[in-house]
This record gives sequence, C-alpha cells and structure tokens, in this order.
Amino acid sequence: MSEYQGSRELVRALDWKGAFWVAAGVPPLVLFSIGGIAGTTGKLAFVVWMISMVMGFLQSFTYAEIAGMFGNKSGGASVYGATAWLRYSKFIAPLSVWCNWFAWSPVLSLGCAIAAGYILNALFPIPAADSQPVLDWVAANAAQFTAQTQAVIDYMAANAGVAEADAIKAVAAQAGVEALTPAVRTWEAFNIPVPGLGSLHFNSTFVIGVILMLIIFAIQHRGIASTAAAQKWLAIIVLVPLLLVGLVPIVTGAIEWSNVTGLVPPTSSYSGVDAAGWTLGGWTLFLGGLYIAAWSTYGFETAVCYTRELRNPKTDTFKAIFFSGLLCMVFFFLVPFSFQGVLGHSGMVAPGIVDGTGIGEALGSMVGGGKVITQVFVILMILALFLAIMTAMAGSSRTLYQGSKDGWLPRYLTHVNEHGAPTRAMWTDLGFNVFLLALASDLAGYFYVLAISNVGYILFNFLNLNAGWIHRVDSGHIERPWKAPTFLIGLNTVLAFVNALFLGAGAKVWGYNTALWAGLVFAALIIPVFYYRHYIQDGGKFPPGALEDLGLKEGEMGERKAGILPYLTLAAGAAVVLWANWFFTLPA
Repeated sequence: MSEYQGSRELVRALDWKGAFWVAAGVPPLVLFSIGGIAGTTGKLAFVVWMISMVMGFLQSFTYAEIAGMFGNKSGGASVYGATAWLRYSKFIAPLSVWCNWFAWSPVLSLGCAIAAGYILNALFPIPAADSQPVLDWVAANAAQFTAQTQAVIDYMAANAGVAEADAIKAVAAQAGVEALTPAVRTWEAFNIPVPGLGSLHFNSTFVIGVILMLIIFAIQHRGIASTAAAQKWLAIIVLVPLLLVGLVPIVTGAIEWSNVTGLVPPTSSYSGVDAAGWTLGGWTLFLGGLYIAAWSTYGFETAVCYTRELRNPKTDTFKAIFFSGLLCMVFFFLVPFSFQGVLGHSGMVAPGIVDGTGIGEALGSMVGGGKVITQVFVILMILALFLAIMTAMAGSSRTLYQGSKDGWLPRYLTHVNEHGAPTRAMWTDLGFNVFLLALASDLAGYFYVLAISNVGYILFNFLNLNAGWIHRVDSGHIERPWKAPTFLIGLNTVLAFVNALFLGAGAKVWGYNTALWAGLVFAALIIPVFYYRHYIQDGGKFPPGALEDLGLKEGEMGERKAGILPYLTLAAGAAVVLWANWFFTLPA
C-alpha cells in the first residue's frame, strides 16, 4: 500500500474478502433489537426476522447491479442509486444519501450505549433483590418499613390485592437494592431536555460510550486495509460462538416447541399474552416488527460501500454483497429462532434482553455454560458490538465522503488522510453520535433513536430499489459487470412499496407517535445543506467527474427517458405511507 501513501485519495487496498469482513459486523445487529421485536410481535418474532432477511437478500441483487456501474465511487448503494434520481430532481438524489447516512450512523451511539452497559455491569453490578448483601441490608433495616410507610402505601395502591406483609417485603428489598447500587450507576452530571426528542443524559453510560467511540476511531484512522484486518479477527472471534448459540439448542433438543408454534400476535406490546386471532391491531404490531427488523437485516448492503477501494470492482462488488448476504441469512434465521425456542416469550422480554445488557448471560445459558462460559459470552458481546460499530463507522463515513465528492454535502468532508481514511467524515460521524449517545443513554431514548433513524433507512431503501429500474431505462447502455435478472428488478420494485407500508404502519409501534414525523423532518434537513453546497458554494454546477460513470460530461444531466414515471412513483410511495399510517392502529 506504500505506493498510495500521501495520495489523499481512497486507496484500492481491498479484495471482495476484505469488503466481506468489513460487512461482517452486520449479523450482531440482530442483538440490538431482538428483545424489542419479541416484545412487540410475541411468538411471531422469529418469523419476522426470517421474512425481513429474505426481503433484504432479494433486494441486494438490485444494489449489486447498480454498484457495479460505479467502480470509481465509494459510499454504498445510496450514492449509486442517487444518480438515477438526479435527472428528475436535484433534491431527491442527496435525500437518498442523507437518509442512508443518518440510518447507519446511529449504530455507533446505540452500540456504544449497550457496550457501556456491559462494562458497567461487569465492574459495578447492581445487586439482585434476593442476593445475600441485599438480604442482610433488609434484615438490618427492617424496622424502617411498616404499613404506614409511604412507599408501602404507594406499592399497595399500585398492586391491588397484595398482602401487607408482601408489600413491606418488596419495598424493603427495592430499598436495599438502591442502597447497595454503586454510585457510578446512578451518577449523572446533568441532563438537558430537548423538545420533541427527549433528554440528553450526561451520565456514566455517556462517558464510557465516548471513550469506546474514540478507540474505534483510532483503529479506522489507519485506513480500510487496517480496518478490514481488525474486522476479520473480530468477526471470527465473535461469529463462531454466535453460530454455536444458534445451532446447539437445535442439535441438543433444547428448543421448547410450544415457544415457536401457535403463531399469533400478542394482545398488545409486551403483554406476553397471545391474541385470540389476527386483528387490525395484531397486524399493526407485526408490521412494526418488520419495520424495525429491516434496520438490521438489510444492513449487509454496506458491503458495496467500498467499491472505490476494491482492487477489482468489476468482479469483487457482486461477490462482496452476495456472500455477505448468505452470512447474514444464516445468523438472522438461526439466532432469533433458537433465542425464542429456548427463552420463550417471557424470557425474550426480560429487561436485560430488551436493553441489550443481559444478552451475554442469555447466550451463555443457551449453550449450557456455567459461570465462566457466561462471562466469556459477556466479553464476546462487547466484541460483537465493536464489530458492528466499526462496520457502521466505515460505511457511514464513506457515504459522507462520496456525497461531498459528488457535490451533495459540504466540501470539507472530502478530506482524506495519508492512510486513505476519510477522517473529516469520520469526525463528523463521531460528533453526531456523541449527541445521539447522550439521547440514547437511557432505554426510552435508545428505542426513539432507533425508530427515527429507521425512517431514513426505509426512505433510502424505497428510492434505491426504484433506482434499479430507472437506471435500466435511462442508462441501459452502461456496462454492468453483473446484471440482475429482470424479474428481480421488478420484484424489488414491488418490495419498495412493501417497505413503504412498513414505514407508515410500523414507525408508531415503538411507543412514539411522532417517530415518523420526526424522521421526515430530519430527512428534510438535507434541503438547506444541499442548497448551500450546490447553489452557493458550487454555483449550481456539480463537480467534475460526478456523473462520469454514466458517460455524462460536466454540466450534462442526460435525457429523462423514464418521463413522468419517477414522479408517479414518488407520489404512490407517499400515498402508501400516509394511508398505512392512517389505516393501521395499535391494539386498544
């Protein structure tokens, strides 16, 4: 790689295997929302993951085709698809890139929030209510709790029918847990309310999360080859045990089949009670599960983020995304099925599973491990989060870089260091995620960030799947090293509208009625950003070479052969989202 040193350009240092390893951080994304999807969809959870993964795999063939057209670009499918829309609207193209970035980038903050929780649990554990220290504390302070204690009165009011003695016991145990909880677990320097979003929490989770982000930044600072090498070993260390978690319960007969049969939605989110049948509310919960699962299962499209850094993009692009998709297929099928089969619905919605901090212990128990094996899985979970975070930073920073190179995002993002790493884009990613980490440092904020970011991901997905057929119509003469079967391009166009249905129906399922609208507002922020770059900085012209892969010279936009069809597609997509948001309602 020495011949490229100082070139200040992205370096062609990868083969398809390197891109595959960088994308190997996608399978651990199943652990980000496995509990949330189980709580929302009940016994249907593993089916949701399977359906979503099949959709993601089919859709990847459209992305593989259009990625092969742009051997000189980085940034992934959003960049390659955006060029299809450029002829029809200058503002739609950067919207695709922007939405893809703000969907992928939060993996940094969400992953660091979970990893920080693991570290806090390991170093400063909260004692269990039935642990000996808590029992000793309760015995020593029992006289403080009587039927006249306000906390006992409140507990009995909230739990009708509970016996007085049981209420005293429960309140005393909770007081013991609070008294013996290390101060670092409850420490918070301050918090800042943000209207419409929640509160920014500057607590111990935030501090540890920022340190983890800086460590990952330092690894990626040395370029894509260094990142791929680190990813390879992390992936082997993490994915092999995770594969065993998916296989061992099936082989040993540990699956409780009643947990994965009788497939109906729950009566409501986190109720743990199966509905009598399929109602409109049940369908809404099911679509909500498919909505949030897409954020994880479709993510292996990041394998084509590195086209500009592949030694032979004509052959390596398709191989990278295809084999990444097969890898994800294995994990997104096996892990949710075994998780649900062993733990059951009640186990899947335990607080430690929902917030991610108890998954390591659950993994250890699923393979029949003792205390030592469980601790090993806790360490592996932290490494798995590192794997996912590194994948996200590598992909999202290159999206920012290429968006800037093509004239859609601010100029400063085009800077590349001596190792071929887009460091200013990486710093921008990090700064944005410091803000999100403060927002996601409690459970409510965590899922709000996830729900909003996925609005962007579905919008990108819709635009890019339709970019497949637009490129066929407008740029059919451009060489495609790999060409998808035409029926798949058509099927994936239909799936674009299915995803629009998920967006309209599913964004509100996660407890935030405003998630869809907040996501759309954030998506719209690209309008002033692009206007400043394109019309003020660049005088209404795109940089030289922005469209050279399409055979267009500087200043040319090409013929609009698709006519009015792209505009009708946008109108139909918006109609599906609005109709689904109106029609589908949560269970009473």
